[in-house]
Amino acid sequence: MAVTLRVIPPSETDESDEREMRPRLLAGPDLGHGAERLASHEARHGRRPVGGEWLLDVMQRSGLRGRGGAWFPTHRKWRAVANAAQDRGPSTVVVNASEGEPLSAKDRLLVEHRPHLVIDGALIAAETIGADAVVIYLSRPARGATRALNHALAERRHEGRRDVSVRLVATRHRYVAGESSSVVRRINGGPSKPSFAPPHPSERGVLGRPTLVQNTETLVHAALIARYGDDWFRGCGTDETPGTGLVTVSGDVRRPGVFEVEMGSRLVDALGAAGGVLSLPRAVLIGGYAGTWLDPRSSPHTTLCPEDTSLGCGIVAVLGSDGCGIEETAHILRYMAHESAGQCGPCVYGLPDIAAAMSRLAAGDADHGDLARMRRWASQIKGRGACHHPDGAVHNAESALDVFADDVERHIAGHPCPSRRASAFTRPSRTQWGWR
Repeated sequence: MAVTLRVIPPSETDESDEREMRPRLLAGPDLGHGAERLASHEARHGRRPVGGEWLLDVMQRSGLRGRGGAWFPTHRKWRAVANAAQDRGPSTVVVNASEGEPLSAKDRLLVEHRPHLVIDGALIAAETIGADAVVIYLSRPARGATRALNHALAERRHEGRRDVSVRLVATRHRYVAGESSSVVRRINGGPSKPSFAPPHPSERGVLGRPTLVQNTETLVHAALIARYGDDWFRGCGTDETPGTGLVTVSGDVRRPGVFEVEMGSRLVDALGAAGGVLSLPRAVLIGGYAGTWLDPRSSPHTTLCPEDTSLGCGIVAVLGSDGCGIEETAHILRYMAHESAGQCGPCVYGLPDIAAAMSRLAAGDADHGDLARMRRWASQIKGRGACHHPDGAVHNAESALDVFADDVERHIAGHPCPSRRASAFTRPSRTQWGWR
């Protein structure tokens, strides 16, 4: 069952409310055909508009919120950097396409298959906030994305514009590499680890300049809003979170992949777009490794918007009937402990201890004392890290202890689940996503 969008692209003239509407971000050539070429891109959307101060008001009226996980109002980030640039000189735009979350594939899909929309969004943002440089920040293993961007940039040489320079910077593929201060440190030649203290990148970022660090999907939305306007963008979604969003669906579903849904759609509609579940779910993980476990009994009533649940960067992962939520959470916590920056106590000591306790629980070697310690450690870790990495990890752990409460008691009683496969949520290969 495909998710139906209630939006008519500007190119459509049929005003019937009965027809099925087209997606926005994923419209265009079939994803299996590779990166869209410039000629096709401009035939669909026309030449890109030139950004400027006019766009700040349009962005505010559109209600666009960042799709990188925090869902912060985009116009506020842009205005902050634009104001700083007026005082201190040219700024820099960073396209954050590192996508360190293991369960997300949406930004990689956009860069590999709609590179010209990504570049449009970056250049329009640069012209709007007074930037003369764009840096596209990628995970080093993302070779397909790098090839697509280099080819797209080569196609644009005929434009003859050199007002804004564009360059690519690669980083290690790690969870914390996408945090905004990590992004700035890496581009400035340092490690891809979060910074401890101010200033914020909007004040002093790349090379000491005011810097806008923006998620890939957010900039693609901005490129379309600049063309079609705020009323068009608000043609679907909710009042608080208008528009559409990309959701990566994985786990025990027929067709794992990236799907475009209307914000405020039901979770069951997103699962339907993925062909439905393969078995009665044990639980659904929303928001990824720093997200929330949902009891399947409440899942049908869940909507995909940040007002309702911790959607993060748009992740839905289904734990099937043969999965063990405790074992899966232990896997996630071990990963999060390993992927931390290792710069503060909550990550150096807290996360490994909680991961070890959850692993003992998964193996049936824990007692109620371990359970009490995990809850106490989680409360002590919150808000005390140098970044939000430990907060997300313990949030996941706490929700697991609640949703899988019956399983917890069985594990403590010495009756763990039978041995399972490594992880139900390992990010599928490119062919499993249905695109090359």
